Amino acid sequence: MTDLLDALEFNQAIIFVKSQQRATALDKLLQDQKFPSICIHAGMDQTERINNYQSFKEFKHRIMVATNILGRGIDIERVNIVINYDMPEDDDTYLHRVGRAGRFGTKGLGITFVTEQNDVQILKKIQDRFLVKIDELPESINTSEYMNN
Repeated sequence: MTDLLDALEFNQAIIFVKSQQRATALDKLLQDQKFPSICIHAGMDQTERINNYQSFKEFKHRIMVATNILGRGIDIERVNIVINYDMPEDDDTYLHRVGRAGRFGTKGLGITFVTEQNDVQILKKIQDRFLVKIDELPESINTSEYMNN
């Protein structure tokens, strides 16, 4: 994850994970590596969640590690990369997660880690439903494909 974040240019990124424990652990790992991250999940006190969300929205942090609590109904203009560190449980959740990038007519990039056989099946469902081909991450990504000038 840290190599990927080092290699990519981005305004803001949301990294989705499957559990509160993984959100907290990944956020700590990123902060330990000096990445400007913050985290949000349902296990946090509502005041803390709101404060973290507002801090991210105000561009005080460039990386948000989140569970599905952040997958719907939020619009943060600067988010141009969404990373599914953990595969979403279904195609609807995938659509809502990756839909957080490229809002307001801007470009965005979605990256999904596929690590087990169940992930492969969900990815196939996503591709079939949305009639898209999701390729492996290339060695290099042209920033013009996901960054606005």
